[in-house]
Amino acid sequence: MNRLHIAIEHTKLANGLHVVVAPDSTAPVVTVGVYYKIGFRLEPQGRSGFAHLFEHMMFQGSANAPKMQHIKLINSSGGVLNGSTSYDVTNYYQAVPSNALERVLWLEADRMRALKVDGENLKNQRDIVKEEVRVNVMNQPYGGFPWLDMPPVAFRNWANAHNFYGDFADLDAAELRDVQAFFKTYYVPNNTVLLILGDVKAEEGIALARKYFGDIPAGPLPTFADPSEPEQMEERRGYVEEKFGTLPAMAIGYVMPKRRTADWCGMALLDQALHGGRAGRIYRELVLEKQIAVEAGGGIDDLFGYNGPTQMTTRILHKPEYSSEATLAAFDAVIREVQENGISADELEQLKVKWRSDYYATLEGGRGGYMPKYGLMHLLACFTLFDNEPQLVNTILDGFLAVTREEIHDVAKKYLRKEKRAIVFRTPAKAGAKEVA
Repeated sequence: MNRLHIAIEHTKLANGLHVVVAPDSTAPVVTVGVYYKIGFRLEPQGRSGFAHLFEHMMFQGSANAPKMQHIKLINSSGGVLNGSTSYDVTNYYQAVPSNALERVLWLEADRMRALKVDGENLKNQRDIVKEEVRVNVMNQPYGGFPWLDMPPVAFRNWANAHNFYGDFADLDAAELRDVQAFFKTYYVPNNTVLLILGDVKAEEGIALARKYFGDIPAGPLPTFADPSEPEQMEERRGYVEEKFGTLPAMAIGYVMPKRRTADWCGMALLDQALHGGRAGRIYRELVLEKQIAVEAGGGIDDLFGYNGPTQMTTRILHKPEYSSEATLAAFDAVIREVQENGISADELEQLKVKWRSDYYATLEGGRGGYMPKYGLMHLLACFTLFDNEPQLVNTILDGFLAVTREEIHDVAKKYLRKEKRAIVFRTPAKAGAKEVA
């Protein structure tokens, strides 16, 4: 098999900023990403929701680009842009015709150097974030399920267990000086990677990065709380009321092995066997064959994008005529089968073919059909921030393709144990949606 080879140039500026350039002249388009090493898990206690709040604040103008100017300039260049917050990073990204590259770098450097953090912007964005939570979570059927419901049940360390959108009390208590201190602590070049992908020569990309970002002062390297968890020794259960939906639901999350270990690779392939869409064992058994559930899916969310404790999580919406315990028993039967019998050589081969295909699709794919090279950008960013090794994008696949049947059987027995899982039951409040045994 020919080894994957994506051309990558990686350097570190004097102020600590990582710069990664991946040239590709197939189309006259360039994608620029700026990833800051601050996410839900890394925000300090008492500042819940700040990582996400700042994703909003970063579009409120900077010293030389007034409010909304960043968005207007990208759009008028024929480009698209967005940002997102996850467990361990907050990212900002845009794709533009390659002749607009310098404009993008100037805009990103200006807000890294001198974001406009004032009282008016704080109030506006705090209110917008709270409204986003009300609309997307509080007033939606199964809103936040299970990604907001699971952490407080599954984890004991505040870093992993708190409300990632932010407690309204924390957001309301935030004063301007708190928000300014957050910016000065985490939005510094030595806590960041800049990515330039597409129609640019490597040396040109690095020269432009140095031109626009090189004189931004480094800050003290941020210190982060230890996110590690005490070893879980018992099954944990939580219960949530479902205000709008009529179907009972549950989510089952198993603790994942440490990132970049052999067990991690084995669990990734096992996850594919269990959650591989309609072909996955869980969907096939619970929805198609036993017809207990109307929806069953999940898995490991963003396998490469985590740098701390996480889970493989199954989300099930089941028919009211089946009790939660009956549904759980059917799920457990699927888990028990793979623990007792493992998988066949043919199935393992199919899993590897699908895994390789999905990995290549990630490298080539955009986001939501509109952001070229998003997948490659995301992997390069995570491998740089977490491992200081963006070249892993060319070699990481080898570990997954080397997994054996015995290793999958071993991880099923080792990690899919009841004492290593958490379960959230989401029960409809509406009359007429009661379970029967």
